[in-house]
Amino acid sequence: MKGHSSHTIGGWRRLGRRTALAGASSLLALSIAAPAVAETADDEGPIATGAVLLQAASGAPSEVQEVVVTGLRGSLQRNLDVKRESPGVVDSISAEDIGKFPDSNVAASLQRLPGVSIQRSGARGEPQGITVRGFGGDFNETLYDGRRISTASGGRAVDFSTVGADFVGRLSVLKTPDVTLSSSSIGATVNVEYPKPFDQPGRRFVVSASGSMQDEAGKVVPSGGVLFSDTFANDTIGVLADAMYTKRETQTNRVFVSGWPGGRYAPCQLTPTCTPAQLADKTIVGWFEQQYGASQIYTEDERIDGRIALQWRPTESLLVTLDDNYSRQKIRADNFGFGIWFNQGDLRNVKLDQNGTTVDFTQAGSQTDFTAGTDRSEIVTNQTGLNLKWTLSENLSFEADASLAKSWLNPDGHVSSEGADVGYGFAGIGPSLGIRIDGSSDGNIPVLHDYGVRGDPARFADTSVIGSHVTVRTAQKNTDTVKQFRFAGTWAQDDFSIKAGGNYLEDHYRFEQRNTFANNFWQAYSGYGPASGGSGGVPIPPSLFTDVVSTDNWIPGFSGSLPPVLLKYDARAYQQYLESLGNPQAKNIPGFNYGGVNGYTGTLDLALDNGSRRDIQEKTWALFVRANFDVDVAGMPFHFNAGVRQEHTDVTSQGYGQVPLSIARSAGDPTLLTVTLSPAQPVSTKTSYSYLLPSLDMKLELTEELHLRLDASRTLTRPGLTLLTPVTNVGVGQRVGALTASGGAPGLRPYLSDNYDAAVEWYYAPNSYAAANVFIKHVTNFIVGGTQRQTINGVIDPTTNQPAQFSVTQQVNGPEATVHGLELAWQHVFGDSGWGFNANATIVDTDKPYDPSDISQSGFAITGLANSANFVGFYDKYGFEARIAVNYREEYLRGFGQNQNTGAFGSEPTFENPNLQIDFSTSYQINEQLNVFFEALNLTNEVQSTHGRFDNQLLDVFAYGRRFTAGARFRY
Repeated sequence: MKGHSSHTIGGWRRLGRRTALAGASSLLALSIAAPAVAETADDEGPIATGAVLLQAASGAPSEVQEVVVTGLRGSLQRNLDVKRESPGVVDSISAEDIGKFPDSNVAASLQRLPGVSIQRSGARGEPQGITVRGFGGDFNETLYDGRRISTASGGRAVDFSTVGADFVGRLSVLKTPDVTLSSSSIGATVNVEYPKPFDQPGRRFVVSASGSMQDEAGKVVPSGGVLFSDTFANDTIGVLADAMYTKRETQTNRVFVSGWPGGRYAPCQLTPTCTPAQLADKTIVGWFEQQYGASQIYTEDERIDGRIALQWRPTESLLVTLDDNYSRQKIRADNFGFGIWFNQGDLRNVKLDQNGTTVDFTQAGSQTDFTAGTDRSEIVTNQTGLNLKWTLSENLSFEADASLAKSWLNPDGHVSSEGADVGYGFAGIGPSLGIRIDGSSDGNIPVLHDYGVRGDPARFADTSVIGSHVTVRTAQKNTDTVKQFRFAGTWAQDDFSIKAGGNYLEDHYRFEQRNTFANNFWQAYSGYGPASGGSGGVPIPPSLFTDVVSTDNWIPGFSGSLPPVLLKYDARAYQQYLESLGNPQAKNIPGFNYGGVNGYTGTLDLALDNGSRRDIQEKTWALFVRANFDVDVAGMPFHFNAGVRQEHTDVTSQGYGQVPLSIARSAGDPTLLTVTLSPAQPVSTKTSYSYLLPSLDMKLELTEELHLRLDASRTLTRPGLTLLTPVTNVGVGQRVGALTASGGAPGLRPYLSDNYDAAVEWYYAPNSYAAANVFIKHVTNFIVGGTQRQTINGVIDPTTNQPAQFSVTQQVNGPEATVHGLELAWQHVFGDSGWGFNANATIVDTDKPYDPSDISQSGFAITGLANSANFVGFYDKYGFEARIAVNYREEYLRGFGQNQNTGAFGSEPTFENPNLQIDFSTSYQINEQLNVFFEALNLTNEVQSTHGRFDNQLLDVFAYGRRFTAGARFRY
């Protein structure tokens, strides 16, 4: 089914608040376009001075000699110049010098900007993504030199930990759209600009080397990079090449609750015992801990980045640029710990607080699992591009750009995850243990009580009774291919210019997984062995356990306690032990799950999971025109920029559908279920939609120092490619009381946003300014991830003898909401003293906040919104630089859905607790060529924590420690 912008989807169905945008569209016939900030300095380079940037934007002949100011103050001045001269709302961060970017991580740099905050990877502590004005993830589009980059994750957001920062030239954050570049971001468009040989003609050589250490890992690991650039043949040919090697090792402690599903208790569950009849009367609303545990994770992150750029200027009017960007990131994470699973119906002595949070209980015959795992991922990305700029006359110029980008996740298809689960439990030796909640999730971990063999805490890690349970192996393999072409022509005359053109973008995403769920081999030896009194599972040799790790001071600054030790072992060694037992089809092996596992012959082979297979292709055609003119209004310079972009998108989505035919309870472990699925059938769908996306920017220079801005636009964000699968996926391996499924939604429409900005900027001194920006975003077509319980194909749950109730998670377009906020920024340099600071704050709000009392499955709220503040104080003089950065973000709703989504009240929320991080960096320029530097991250040893619907529902807390880096940089 096709959508048409003139009728339903992209049409201007409302007046009033959208009148300004409609007016912008009609004014376009008379209007003209200024070059985007992403393009203004292409010829002069990312570290050109403000005067050169202004000259480039005006189109004046470039006869003025370029003066390059390096260092932190020079970088801040260039950032200020970009903001001041841009037609729209733009913030940027420039390299201090070629090969010297302010931060070692791109996202860490971006969080210094107004309205920008970051999301961290809990296990690594690395900034991975950004939120702009409350919109994170897929709401922000990241470009490399104006081109979309492929991501093998299936989302549209770029993982910034995969982007090498050392040789970035500039980061530009466009908070209002440039229709000639893109309108596909409701949050912002981030343009990562790389240096090119003609940016600084002549020979340049930079080499850097450093060592970094995370305090918990206690190991120094190397990083290094080299850049070479040269121009020759009278500066008509240029070549630039760089390569970087980066390594990080991190040891992280974690405490987790995998989910807080909501449901109803029977009143008898608040007492020690229940009869079956009493248990059927469930009337009390409450949320409980689905799984509780702790783990330690050791991560090795190794990245290689390489880039080459060739430029040829055969005449003054023609410039050809050919470039290739390559990156490869390998991450290995080894973990070990414990986890305990709970079922709401088995809980007794339940205590609830006033919100319905379960703050204490006991569960008889509980299983205690000791877990281990190794996750390996390899992400390879390569983008090749060709750009042609041709100045036909003084007034007329053309640009053509084509690129091919491809990303691979685990290109060789290796086993990407090895998981192991051993332990003890059930009626024989399983304790009647429970969890006590003593306070808020930002300072307290849940307390496990009455744990250990038969309730003896001293025997919590007694290896003599530990038997085998389940083992999971997966191999994930994704590819994402992006092809794009853009052509534009510009006419510029005096204070008038117009730019028009079109572009084509094709994104093709493939996804598949092999695992031990599809063949049910994960349950081959489930049941915990003979010590737990069941028929399933085999004893585990104590020699497989290689260490006992103390949990003392596990999470710095948090109250609560854990069992005293964790057992360390290797997941693959455990799997090899099970495989060494032989072929259960050729001989009888006590403890093998003969009743539930078929086809197992002694090796934990993987099988293709048909439900995971996705092949999604998205093709977008766009036409655009943008116009600009500069006039005087009452003697004040007035800059007017208007544009419109028409986009049409076709989506083809293919998958393989299966439905459940039956459910069987595991003979070896009564907590596990096996689902038999129908044969896989190919399913394919097609959909299309079109949108008209206008944009208007106005800037009035009240004085040379005081500027006023007004902006209006419509932008969109397309749904993540992984959401567009046409089938509902039911997993083969399930747990009692926690049947789940996920549904695809290939017909999802993009989010649409009408955006308004009003700003005042005061450039009161060199390298100093103050600014305030009010913004409003009205977003429709919000994609909501709902979870509801339903039957599928009428299959019977053997534990209830009733039709099985699956918690099905599915995405739908639905509500609309308005986000409004205020950005404040102040940058000040104290004359020639070398001292200065950069501070900003963002205050955001919405008409759709989260309501924790709403237990309907259709609950909706805006995610990502949080007030934030950043402060950077610095000294830069006599070759010495020092900088301290303070970043704060209030609590915010991170998203809907938790690790376990089995509740009766829809997808439960995940909130991130407030976070304050302080970083320090310094450097000294020994001579013109040699610079030494030092960096310390997370000085106060902050942790990252999240909670569920209420603030005492801890979900995760990660203690990722401090990191120190020291090194040297040589340039010639």
